[in-house]
Amino acid sequence: MTTHLSRRQMLNRAGAGFGSLALADLLNRQSACAAQPETSTGGKAVSPLLAHPGHFPARAKRVIFLFMHGGPSHVDTFDYKPELNARDGKPLPFAKPRIQFAKTCNLLASPWKFRQYGQSGAWVSDLFPHVGRCADDITFIKSIHGSNEAHGGALLKVHTGSDTFVRPSMGAWISYGLGTANESLPSFITIAPTLGHGGVRNFGSAFLPPIHQATRIGSPKRKKEDAAPAIQNLSNDVVSESLQSMQLDLLRDLDQLKRPGIRTSADAQLDARIESFELAFRMQTEAPEILDIGQESKATNTLYGIDDGPTDSFGRQCLLARRLSEAGVRFVQVSHRYWDQHGDLRKKHTELAEQVDRPIAGLLTDLKQRGLLEDTLLIWGAEFGRTPTSQGEQKNGRDHNPHAFTYWMAGGGVKAGFSYGESDEFGFYAAHNKVHVHDLHATILHLLGLDHERLTYRYGGRDFRLTDVEGRVVDDIFA
Repeated sequence: MTTHLSRRQMLNRAGAGFGSLALADLLNRQSACAAQPETSTGGKAVSPLLAHPGHFPARAKRVIFLFMHGGPSHVDTFDYKPELNARDGKPLPFAKPRIQFAKTCNLLASPWKFRQYGQSGAWVSDLFPHVGRCADDITFIKSIHGSNEAHGGALLKVHTGSDTFVRPSMGAWISYGLGTANESLPSFITIAPTLGHGGVRNFGSAFLPPIHQATRIGSPKRKKEDAAPAIQNLSNDVVSESLQSMQLDLLRDLDQLKRPGIRTSADAQLDARIESFELAFRMQTEAPEILDIGQESKATNTLYGIDDGPTDSFGRQCLLARRLSEAGVRFVQVSHRYWDQHGDLRKKHTELAEQVDRPIAGLLTDLKQRGLLEDTLLIWGAEFGRTPTSQGEQKNGRDHNPHAFTYWMAGGGVKAGFSYGESDEFGFYAAHNKVHVHDLHATILHLLGLDHERLTYRYGGRDFRLTDVEGRVVDDIFA
């Protein structure tokens, strides 16, 4: 039997059909953000920084990322290559990568001796004796590799997962996925960040809500007498605290009165802006005390190398990272520059390592003594490594090498006193158990209880994630 529809019936059914398409899209967006809490309850917005669980039980609750901008030489620090030393001055016995920034010459032995440390027998060069003595707490990953040989692209790859497009940084993704453990502090803080080679994109939120971008503390170019990092415009000397509170209450009330019904994406953006105002207000009461490292004991200052020449500045940054993490900040990055020795390798790597070796070991030791290392993931790394061949005829420099470099991790659910992966006998290419940058990101997220394939955000008609369409979890390093 044929059913005839009137024009009114046809329009009514078609309209309902289009509505169902819109509903399906809205439901899909909600499922894509499964790691996020509900954005509203009873018409009242919930803070996007509210702490919430991940996809499964986490091994780590927080991250401290020690980033060595410029690319320390892995074959001169943590990746011991006896064959490189044995064949010093001889030609590389295989073809070099097609892209190199300068003419590279023959193999160059490391100017530093390597020694074995601890029960694990980890090989560490004389550049890092203090870190070497912590080797039994560390997992070394010696087969990291990326896809970009330029600082800008490599920096963005490590920080955002993309070396070409504007994408949220790793810290922003973690903030989005887990929120903060302290509502009076940001979930993501970067200390003395790299402002060149990608700039704010290295710690930005891109299309994620702006509340998830990093709060910047200090500058890599600050004067020595201003070594203690600070948050700009933290205090308000013009308006009293009570008046600020009243202003924020009024702003929130007006917002609710204006939009009593269904909330839209524009409303969500406004909520994020109001939340940032409220967070800034709350920080005025708690952040100054946390930033005041003068409360620490003399023994703690000595552990980090504070007030002791070359280690003072980075020691303060590492101590502040511990205080911020302890107070509930989810992701803290501490940057140090500039490890880019195309020449003057011996002098500059010696100077730079002296500045960071003791503070880094002090941070690891301090976290362990306070019982924080168990659920704090400490990461050390850079955008790439250096070539095992010399750059130029002076035999005192190395070019960029994204094909093999070393990261290490401690605490946060990784094995202690363990090495994973290998580069070739000279350290030019990752050779065994290779770990791509996407794999590194997937592994970090997994340790925090986040599935890198499920931690997505819908933007521009597609679901984005930190690992793009790649990434595998390196669970062999899990304790």
